[in-house]
Amino acid sequence: MELNDVKEPVPATAPATGSGALPESTDVLIVGAGPTGLVLAIDLARRGVPALLVERSDRLFPGSRGKGLQPRTLELLDDLGLVETVLRAGRAYPRMLEWVGPDGTERGREWDMIERYEPTEREPHANGLLIGQARFQDLLYAHLRSLGGDVVFDAEVTAVTQDADGVTAALADGRTVRSRHLVAADGGRSGIRRALGIALRGESVDPRPMLVADLTMTPDALVDDLNWHLWNGSPEGSVLICPLPGGPGLFQLIAQYADEGAVPDTSDAGVRKVVAARTPMTEEQVAEVHWASDFRPRAALADRYRAGRVLLAGDAAHIHSPAGGQGLNTSVQDAYNLGWKLAQVLRHGAPDTLLDTYEEERRPIAAGVLGMSTRLHRTAMVGENSRRRSETGQLGLGYRGGPLSAGRAGALEAGDRAPDGILPEGRIFDLLRGPHFTLLAFDTPAPALASDLVRVHELGPYEAYGRGLFLVRPDGYVGWAGTDATGLDDYLAPLGAA
Repeated sequence: MELNDVKEPVPATAPATGSGALPESTDVLIVGAGPTGLVLAIDLARRGVPALLVERSDRLFPGSRGKGLQPRTLELLDDLGLVETVLRAGRAYPRMLEWVGPDGTERGREWDMIERYEPTEREPHANGLLIGQARFQDLLYAHLRSLGGDVVFDAEVTAVTQDADGVTAALADGRTVRSRHLVAADGGRSGIRRALGIALRGESVDPRPMLVADLTMTPDALVDDLNWHLWNGSPEGSVLICPLPGGPGLFQLIAQYADEGAVPDTSDAGVRKVVAARTPMTEEQVAEVHWASDFRPRAALADRYRAGRVLLAGDAAHIHSPAGGQGLNTSVQDAYNLGWKLAQVLRHGAPDTLLDTYEEERRPIAAGVLGMSTRLHRTAMVGENSRRRSETGQLGLGYRGGPLSAGRAGALEAGDRAPDGILPEGRIFDLLRGPHFTLLAFDTPAPALASDLVRVHELGPYEAYGRGLFLVRPDGYVGWAGTDATGLDDYLAPLGAA
């Protein structure tokens, strides 16, 4: 199957990076070095699964399409050993500030876009983190390299064929790579998804175009890093300018166009004109335009996530409105769900059908998140984000009733997120961190297990769990729960973990 060329231009200002070697074969070929592909490569690397991550561009994506990490994603990064690094690189979301007055220079109302919460024993990461996608990718890439992985740049996959034993990917330069499985993390315009004939069905969320850009503003510009700035008085449309961590004067611009037929000018000059036309600042106060793109908000979901040995992940499987900051976070959670399942199949003898549970678990999650983010965009209700923090933060999402969820004990049902908690010698998350399964026995004897893939811990009473046995999957969800060990071995066996 031939792939359509859907490559987007990469600005020349983006910093170049190194390139790994291209082997002839690997266990997992990951196409696309965005956050989804990088997280999956990291997860497979720590599990000892040979994987190759290829990127058609000559560098990582240079812009900030997304700029927020939700609490559940921070928990994922905790498990990967990266959360402290990311927290140092990011910051809390600033308060919204609306500029008003005849010339837009008067400070108006100020408010929190999302209600702030205090961390708790169960939820140590209570709030989202502001960090640009480009900076986040840099940190993921550095972590991947520390684990011995890398990215092969300038490696555009142009055709994919598969048979009973594996997948052959042909590259634009004539090279080929053979893999046992291929994961398409190549974005919303995924050429692999199109070549597979998998439809991406959805709807327009807003017919009005939007312009997004990363800028450096001069020190004398009106904007500062204390607020997220809004101008809503121009007949051409509103403008949001949000400070980004990573350098002095770095901001993200989002400009909404009132005219549905408008064609945003993404050139440096065009971006500067938008700033000058809709805010009190001048073109000269835009010191540099690092990256710019235009889009029309859309919500869409792939009909299926798997075709034989090829799986879709991230934007290749679902496209979100920017409202609620869900796209990037849902995407990396895809990778987190898929990584351990690939490892169980490839290294521990689990049946190939385990990979079917990836779609069975993740597609309903994406469908629900798409509906929520579309509703937030259309209603433009600031308070909705606050009231629905359990969804936007993704801490309330889980897999109850799913194919890998069995049983209930104490306060939890299989499929629930495993809460954190404080122990005399650390935290529950300390016990969960790593690529293993974890059996937590709260106020009850733990059975002896022969598997070296399951770590067993006997613990005292804890209200968040209640009394019983809780098998926590490698991705931090309760897979099995019971008052005694009856059925536990039967649950573990098909996962290759008995």
